[in-house]
Amino acid sequence: MSTAAISEASMPRLPRGVRLKHDDTRNEWLLLAPERILKADPIAAEILKRCTGEATLAAIVDDLAASFGAERTRIDADVRALLAGLADKRMVEL
Repeated sequence: MSTAAISEASMPRLPRGVRLKHDDTRNEWLLLAPERILKADPIAAEILKRCTGEATLAAIVDDLAASFGAERTRIDADVRALLAGLADKRMVEL
């Protein structure tokens, strides 16, 4: 999926069977899906925590930009790239 194809009004969420879990033993975030595990770096984990299906992409980007004091356009590009990649793997629904 192209990052440009993701609408600002899209409400990303983890599909059924996919969940974000913190592994306390290794102190790392994991994105768990049937027969697949992806390590999520701290930035990806912050994005995925907000993918509840209740917030729009625009709201997620605004929240991250405010929380981390970062430039909105940079956050927007990073969030779109992550979500597009995960959507291609069917680990996020847009």
